[in-house]
Amino acid sequence: MFVGAVFFPLLGATIAGFFGRWIGDKPAQWATVICMALAAFCGLSAFAQVALGHAPATVEIVTWLDVGGLQLSWALRYDTLSAMMVGMVTLISTMIHLYSVGYMSHDPTQPRFFAYLSLFTFMMLMLVTADNLLQLFFGWEGVGLASYLLIGYWYEKESANRAAMKAFIVNRVGDLFFMLGMALTFWTFGSIEFNTIFQGVEAARQLTFAGLPVLEVIALLFFLGAMGKSAQIGLHTWLPDAMEGPTPVSALIHAATMVTAGVFLMARMSPLVEYAPNVLGFVTVIGATTAIFAASVGMVQNDIKRVIAYSTCSQLGYMFFAVGVGAYQAAVFHLFTHAFFKALLFLGAGSVIHAMSDEQDIRRMGGIWKKIPLTYAMFWIGSLALAGVPFFAGYYSKDMILEAAFAGHGWTAKYAFVMGMAAAFLTAFYSWRLIIMTFHGTPRADHHTMEHVHESPAVMLIPLFVLALGALFTGAYFYEDFVGHHWAEFWNGAIVNAPHNHIMHEAHEVPSWVPLAPTVAGALGIALAYVFYMFVPTLPGRVAAAVPGLYRFLLNKWYFDELYDRLFVRPARALAQLLWKVGDVKIIDGMPNGAASLTAQASGRVVKLQSGRVANYAFAMIIGLVLFVSIFLFGVGR
Repeated sequence: MFVGAVFFPLLGATIAGFFGRWIGDKPAQWATVICMALAAFCGLSAFAQVALGHAPATVEIVTWLDVGGLQLSWALRYDTLSAMMVGMVTLISTMIHLYSVGYMSHDPTQPRFFAYLSLFTFMMLMLVTADNLLQLFFGWEGVGLASYLLIGYWYEKESANRAAMKAFIVNRVGDLFFMLGMALTFWTFGSIEFNTIFQGVEAARQLTFAGLPVLEVIALLFFLGAMGKSAQIGLHTWLPDAMEGPTPVSALIHAATMVTAGVFLMARMSPLVEYAPNVLGFVTVIGATTAIFAASVGMVQNDIKRVIAYSTCSQLGYMFFAVGVGAYQAAVFHLFTHAFFKALLFLGAGSVIHAMSDEQDIRRMGGIWKKIPLTYAMFWIGSLALAGVPFFAGYYSKDMILEAAFAGHGWTAKYAFVMGMAAAFLTAFYSWRLIIMTFHGTPRADHHTMEHVHESPAVMLIPLFVLALGALFTGAYFYEDFVGHHWAEFWNGAIVNAPHNHIMHEAHEVPSWVPLAPTVAGALGIALAYVFYMFVPTLPGRVAAAVPGLYRFLLNKWYFDELYDRLFVRPARALAQLLWKVGDVKIIDGMPNGAASLTAQASGRVVKLQSGRVANYAFAMIIGLVLFVSIFLFGVGR
């Protein structure tokens, strides 16, 4: 079960990638779907055995490295945290594979797409089952590579190529800090195996590096690495552009895999991070700022997938400020529930795009809910869960995070609570803005498009129904185990709270108005969206005209892309032009090219001496003889 959950996706990727050309599109598609279904069966069985049955296990596959003092095994670590991630990733990836059979049915290179999709899943599974940091880094880089291939899948589009490169480069920035953190961990503990690291944390609390507590430095480096993968403010700019890939790719990246890797890393390293209070404060501020930043930008986006993408960025902010206040269990709980309703929203958006003949601009939609009622219902379920409406999945996990932030200590926790409440209001607002503009009102698409609006085929709708069940029930069903009164027994040491950290108890003792506040904020956001986009549809334009500076600021995503273009892109391009035109063309190429040119010029002049006239040759011989005799007589004597 343990091995099959991880390696069945690799088998599917191998079949589709190497043999897809010979076996054909349909067999390649269904081979990956069947392999993913088998992986999901194994993953859910492992979750039941390890997490619900409290039977953690480590499966050693092979000795990987034995170099000097570094000995590492390639092993699959199955504790509650890993088992939960494996079960969730395999199930959602299976649904996305099945959905892709319908969504990508007209694509000319389907085996390649399904091979990339399965490879992406395999790499994420390697990441979450890693028993040491190097093995985790293998999966970490693997999802980065697979995301590059998937985002740039339609490589004939220049925008897709740029988005793939952007994602790859921005993630490399974070990966540099991850590698530094891994190196410092080895320097500190003499190992990068998790068990050895966690056992040595108490002794390492006394050590320093460059005059700073070494655990603080390690935790900071790992968090900076996580910022890249999980698109926290500053290293978030790749995430919206990743929408250039096919919609199933967006669902997989944003829901179950790549962007959650950073949250998983911080939860995995909780025994170490717990003793880095200054870094936890920094994590809290970054997470809370990301939550409000992305929510504010999501209000004014017009691409259906980009609105949901900024929603993902905002929800990741919630997860990180939960980590920052020490409520790792709440962060992972939200990661778990978010995977279902965010995958549902993305696949629902894909169903809308499919119905609207590839149109993605919500300003050119409207009035289609009666034509695609099943997709419309699924979109409602996903949005209700995202907005934290009782009693959907997001209600339980998001509220727990906000309660933990309120119970947290210090100004950073209070800042997180305020920003989280504001983001909850904005999330509900832009979610219903999306629903109303997409499905309601007067149709704004052309007549030809509206004539062809149709519901998606069953192969696309079945995954939506399965994900909708997750968005409806996972919060209530797993609440007690993940963050309720049974959390310590459920997590069984996979996530650690230090003796001084009582946040999981304190979060349940907040004033009675605190659990109600996010629901009230969500209700107000939904009501305001109805006022703006259904009852008084001229109001958004009037508000934008009244505050044009703020509107442009939000529409241009706080000008991060423009800022980075001035600070990094333009100087790098100018330096590249200088190195190319001066360093390469004039100096490096100039030396051999110049020597060749001089040789050619000299030979051209020598050729002119070959006139064919005997008198000229005789004259040259006499001149040469005179010079030779002169040098001999006068030069030798001296």
